[in-house]
Amino acid sequence: FSLTQRVFILGLALLLAISGLYASAKLPIDAFPEIAPTQVKIILKAPGMTPEEVESRVVRPLEMELLGIPDQTIMRAKAKYAIADITIDFKEGTDIYWARQQVSERLTAVSSDFPETVTGGLAPISTALSEVFMFTIEGGDLTLEQRRSLLDWVIRPALRTLPGVADVNALGGRVRTFEVVPNEAVMTTTGISLADIRATLENNNRNDGAGRISEGEEALVVRSIGATETENDIGSLVVREVDGQVLRIRDVASVRTGSLTRYGSVTRDGAGEAVEGIVVALRGADARTVVSGVEKKLEELQTSLPEGVKIEVFYNRSDLIEKAVWTVTEALLIAAALVVVLLVIFLGDLRAALVVTLILPASALATFLLMKMFGLSANLMSLGGLAIAIGMIVDGAIVVTENAVERLHENPRASKLHVIYRAASEVALPTAAGIFIICLVFVPLLTLQGLEGKLFAPVALAIVFALGSALLLACTLIPVLASYLLKSSSNHETLLMRIITPAYRRLLAGVLRMPVVIYAAAAISVVFAVLAYTATGKTFMPAMNEGSVVMQLAALPSINLNQSEADAMRAQAAILEKVPEVEHIVGRIGSDELGLDPMGLNESDMFLELAPREEWRGPDTEWLVGEVRNVMDEFVGIESSFTQPIEMRVSEMLTGSRGDLAIKIFGADSAELADLAGRIERAVAEVPGASDVFTASNDVSEYLQVDIDPVRAGRFGLDVISIQDELRARLEGVTAGEVIEPGRRTPIVIRADQNDGADAFDFGNLLLVNSQGQTVRLSDVANVSRVAGLASVARENGQRYAVVQAFVSGRDLVGFVADAQAAVAAMGSLPAGYTLEFGGEFENQRRASARLSLMVPLSLGLIFIVLFATLRSLRQAALILLNIPFAL
Repeated sequence: FSLTQRVFILGLALLLAISGLYASAKLPIDAFPEIAPTQVKIILKAPGMTPEEVESRVVRPLEMELLGIPDQTIMRAKAKYAIADITIDFKEGTDIYWARQQVSERLTAVSSDFPETVTGGLAPISTALSEVFMFTIEGGDLTLEQRRSLLDWVIRPALRTLPGVADVNALGGRVRTFEVVPNEAVMTTTGISLADIRATLENNNRNDGAGRISEGEEALVVRSIGATETENDIGSLVVREVDGQVLRIRDVASVRTGSLTRYGSVTRDGAGEAVEGIVVALRGADARTVVSGVEKKLEELQTSLPEGVKIEVFYNRSDLIEKAVWTVTEALLIAAALVVVLLVIFLGDLRAALVVTLILPASALATFLLMKMFGLSANLMSLGGLAIAIGMIVDGAIVVTENAVERLHENPRASKLHVIYRAASEVALPTAAGIFIICLVFVPLLTLQGLEGKLFAPVALAIVFALGSALLLACTLIPVLASYLLKSSSNHETLLMRIITPAYRRLLAGVLRMPVVIYAAAAISVVFAVLAYTATGKTFMPAMNEGSVVMQLAALPSINLNQSEADAMRAQAAILEKVPEVEHIVGRIGSDELGLDPMGLNESDMFLELAPREEWRGPDTEWLVGEVRNVMDEFVGIESSFTQPIEMRVSEMLTGSRGDLAIKIFGADSAELADLAGRIERAVAEVPGASDVFTASNDVSEYLQVDIDPVRAGRFGLDVISIQDELRARLEGVTAGEVIEPGRRTPIVIRADQNDGADAFDFGNLLLVNSQGQTVRLSDVANVSRVAGLASVARENGQRYAVVQAFVSGRDLVGFVADAQAAVAAMGSLPAGYTLEFGGEFENQRRASARLSLMVPLSLGLIFIVLFATLRSLRQAALILLNIPFAL
């Protein structure tokens, strides 16, 4: 058909090329394929609550509702100071919107049981790898409050309108509030309590509609105005009348501009605080398109920003994407060029080489078209698969073209179309069988599950698409091109072949004369191959150089935000001074605004912007990390570990924690968990290859505990809840409404003046006001003491656990895990009720190996069947398969 309808075939080839070019332009491009599971995240904020209260009053009730959701695979929860972070993973293929609906329904059902101060809900529809663009706001004479307002009310709304943007996370700076600071002395003499002030603020700050009133033939809409708009309005509100005197808010409290309680901060280059924005991409969005839209929108916004203000980008996913794509593209181009050169050398015919070469772009374009149809993105894995297939793509075309050249040489006077038809028909079956066998080799990769399946399936699919397209083109387009371009040749054997052929004949004759020696050599090679395999280190996948380094710091859990900022800035300044390869450092301390990455005040992530590689003094990133680690060794009490942005998020996604290996100890008692975690940490730290080992969950912090005596409180006209509410108002602050301004909303917060300078040693002398206006010392109704408490609580599937994290350097991960397991086993058995689990990337490697151990023999069996069907000989099929162990 192809040779009788040559113009039609060429037209189809042209249509294929146009479609392939269009598909390649529309393919989503990213550094990695979409590897995140179907995952729903809940972020709940509980101001002032300790981790144990968050666990008992928020996390546990929610867990009871969520554990029964269909298709759920795992549920992780973290309770930290003032925040609960719950993540639910679902089976592969679960619709994300169905999953969110199921979670939302159960969250709604249980939310009425939460304390009234708990707020929050479902996180944006994003994944662990959705942070695609990060920037800080620099320059100008703006205060931290003004920079944060610029981000919250100008930049963030503008970026959220872009397609593919799930949200824009905010960190650092200060969120502006109207702060009402009660005067304790006046409140004592007047008998006004914090509850009175709160009620006044909440009951006198609203605009509302009353309905309509008729006036003749018209209807007037009735609107009542009563909202506060300024500090003066707030101060003018009447609290009550005392002895004939009207007491306003300003008489019993001062009203000023303040800021919300900060749960995190951002520092830059050791020079001070900064304000950071993080663009979070929607799940499934094309990262490069999202980043491009963000860059254009920021350029538009730049003209409207205050004079001198600049947006400094310090992480841009498109940089990594471009490097990754160019790396693979460069490999593709080099491979294609080498194939063309080899074709010319071995075929010795420019026309024949041209015929075969044309299959390369045609197969590549067909592969892009199929990738678009099947929803694959162009990424490091899929394009890598295409690069692997380059040399195999031309196999079929070479066989068809070479046979056509040979037959034309033998029959120079016969009809060219007839000769080419016979030549293509002769090799069609073995060519198809050979390519089909190669495709079967990659079938086991398509059976992998979980993360490994998402990573390696695009490789196999790209290869199968390329080879399938090449086979179809070899049987249709190649004969047509050969009929136009090939000519009869009197001598088509090249000089290279005339040199190689005699040499090979002599080698073959020599080998056939000493079969025993060859058998022995082959057997020895197989033995050495098996020994080499067992001694070779194994890992899930090689580390990718992302071009960025993230340094994770952890100080004592009891550290406050100011000290954490100071430590971060000292570390940044020291690194910039002693390691010139680091150009800028942006440090993220504590939790972000959305709560997508809730860290404690003692935890921070430092994003290191690096100089161009040619300016480095050392050879690689490992050397650079060593230089930075030497600097951090000078900071006593601060633990440091090193990773990369995507690598860090992948680890968190796999195990709920960061690190190459996560050892989880499950049990009920936090003290026992901490003890076991400490022992395991010390054991693993002794394993060769352990670079950074530390316990990341259930750390102990120091609490100032107020034990309220209900009986004593009742004698003074107080109760437990009223005391707790007043303490929270004095320290954390309570929100009592908001002022709606053009383009923004400003919370009204009641917070005692002692918030900044409360003396822990004199805390019992705080004065409380009862419902009768009488003052009572806190120590009269409660006992105040220092106790040890949890800095965070980690849970999985309804159980508490502690986790020991380890980063591996200088050896393979699987071997390290085996040694770590042996070291932990040497400690002896765990107490009753406690279990141990090793997690991390090695789990994927182990699961993939188990799957491949089943699928590879099956694939070999299918290959044997194809060989037998093609050759019609069991002996010949077996002989071909026997080459496999020797090739290894």
